[in-house]
Amino acid sequence: MAQSAIAKTPTKIQSKGRWANLSKHACRLYFLLIILQVPLFRIQCRSGICTTPIHVTSSQLISSEVFPLPVVKGLLYPGAIVNGLIRNMTVPSWNNLLSTYNLTDIKNASAVPDLQRLEVLAGSYFCVAGSLIGMIKPGRMSMFGTLLVVWGLVKEGILAKPVNTDQTTTVFVYPTMLIALVSAFLSVKYDIKKAARSAPTQPVAKPLKSSSKSKLK
Repeated sequence: MAQSAIAKTPTKIQSKGRWANLSKHACRLYFLLIILQVPLFRIQCRSGICTTPIHVTSSQLISSEVFPLPVVKGLLYPGAIVNGLIRNMTVPSWNNLLSTYNLTDIKNASAVPDLQRLEVLAGSYFCVAGSLIGMIKPGRMSMFGTLLVVWGLVKEGILAKPVNTDQTTTVFVYPTMLIALVSAFLSVKYDIKKAARSAPTQPVAKPLKSSSKSKLK
């Protein structure tokens, strides 16, 4: 019996380690999809046409001046380098980064496209923040943000709210969205033992002393 229990212990440790590594790898994959600006969707936004959560988030951050401009440009630059190398083998300039993403006059642009797509806007915020926080500690923010973005795209694309008659700005979802959705779900780290410990214990009813004495008599 003791030998069988010892034999089972390494198997449990290995399975637990595999799930932990799977969560870490999923967080890294999701981070690369977001920070390298892999196209996930195509939707009309304040700066024109946005294809990544970082593009949607950056247009809002610059227009609202929530963060300093160098911080927003720091979010955009890694993806701009990859896109520049893929398209024409050039590294974009830091000073011309805003013009590359059509964000130079973003403060004067109309906010109607973003207000019509609040789910995509809020979900993009959570996607970017979740990808950054997930590299430190896995959580549910990435999954929540991705689900919000998917719901916003479904609401406009399938339910046609709001109605869009311009074919050039029609909502389109890339196959990479499925990869982002799966990696967001796998990045959530579930601890079954912790949930079992946090469950309140039910008190065990004990017989009264008077009743026990009466039975003995």
